[in-house]
Amino acid sequence: MPDKVKFSRKEIFDYLTPDQMDAVSETSEVIHRKAGEKVYERGKRAIYFFVVLKGKVALSYPIKQDFSVIIDELGPGSMFGSCACLNLEKYNLNAQCLEDSDILRIESGILKKLMDNDLRLGYTIQSKISEIYFLRYITAMKNLKAVVMDVQT
Repeated sequence: MPDKVKFSRKEIFDYLTPDQMDAVSETSEVIHRKAGEKVYERGKRAIYFFVVLKGKVALSYPIKQDFSVIIDELGPGSMFGSCACLNLEKYNLNAQCLEDSDILRIESGILKKLMDNDLRLGYTIQSKISEIYFLRYITAMKNLKAVVMDVQT
């Protein structure tokens, strides 16, 4: 059974009031995954977003059955899988642990509800999520360029 957690402030959580933090905490839990285990797969329903507490998680885009492009490698404090906050129904990437990891799993719906009820909070969090996603996009483009250059040589 996953552990419940009273989490510390990380990235977007810095913007929440204590009452909002409590509401998010009530729908959060720590999950433990071994190296090689998936957190989620591309195409699966996006219900949660995650924060790496300990360990390392790779985000990858599958190209073929045995080949995928690494988009990013995430360490402690990194947020991922926030698709539900962006009104996307499915995860766009695979998330797999590169080492034994403790991951905070949070129901996206509660954060979305808080964002809808507090528009200033919603704007601030969406801005932060956009920044995170844009930086991942830049990393993905660099990784794809490296793959293409490798194929050409």
